[in-house]
Amino acid sequence: MILSVLDQTPIAAGTTPASALANSIDLARHCESLGYHRFWLAEHHASAALAGSAPEILIGAVAAATSRMRIGSGGIMLPHYSPLKIAEVFSQLAGLYPGRIDLGLGRAPGSDQRTAIALQRDRRQQAPNDFPNQLAELIGYLEDTLPADHPFAAYARTLPGLPHAPEPWVLGSSGDSAVFAGDLGLPYCFADFINARQGAIAADYRARFVPRHAGDAPHVAVAVWTVVADTDAEAERLAAPARMMFAHLLMGRSIAVPDVETALAWLADRPELDRMRAGRRVVAGSPETVRAGLVAAATEYGAQEVLLVNILHDHVARKRSYSLAMAAMAGLAVAA
Repeated sequence: MILSVLDQTPIAAGTTPASALANSIDLARHCESLGYHRFWLAEHHASAALAGSAPEILIGAVAAATSRMRIGSGGIMLPHYSPLKIAEVFSQLAGLYPGRIDLGLGRAPGSDQRTAIALQRDRRQQAPNDFPNQLAELIGYLEDTLPADHPFAAYARTLPGLPHAPEPWVLGSSGDSAVFAGDLGLPYCFADFINARQGAIAADYRARFVPRHAGDAPHVAVAVWTVVADTDAEAERLAAPARMMFAHLLMGRSIAVPDVETALAWLADRPELDRMRAGRRVVAGSPETVRAGLVAAATEYGAQEVLLVNILHDHVARKRSYSLAMAAMAGLAVAA
């Protein structure tokens, strides 16, 4: 099983967004030293909890701070942008870091609807729902496959990183994303941490996969919420801040990631909020517990790769979680 990381650049309460950016770079260096295959940066906007509003900038910083891992977006929310602009940005990244740049693409806003409108250049109406067309145009630029009579076909030959190109992926948490990925023959990453236990969607992607190039085959990755500590109890404690943060999000409030004691006290006064976890897969526990959980998730999706994602208040604990996860999957021990 290939292990990778999806980083959402969490902002711990009592710190600054700038420190969260520095933590993402530090975490990437740490994960590369552990042997993780790729490191993706998420896109969120107008958030008190998450600082990654411009993953393309963080990708450049993380790629410069590492040397081996693939670095990419998890993902770029394409409806906010023109396909040509994204093609140019990621072509340039690929030219700077050949063979290492991934372009994960999603269609969610990465925000609430008001923020989505604020991000638009034209705010007279909501942007059209034309993700399939945007995606096809973007791939046409990256691979110079737009029809000769397409009005923008010539731009494919002006991309700044040529001859290098990023590897495009489709990201999603619904059946529609499987259709987009399969029909275009793109690798597919499913967000189990958003919509859990959807192995049938990955099976549908494989069934409808149409190769774009000779030798192309379906590739499934699954992103799983994963917290590892020395014991199950400690992992559950570390997971409490994210539970409090998500509870506030469901109430329409964005807060910085609280510390463990604050979160435990807040949740203890609101036991009904535990029901918000219903249906969500949270792989949290000791290395042995997490190994079993990740193997089960990968098997369910038929995934060749698992991306670990979490939000913790303590950066040191977060780094150790990734250390323990890698060691667990490799059958190794980690020093205290």
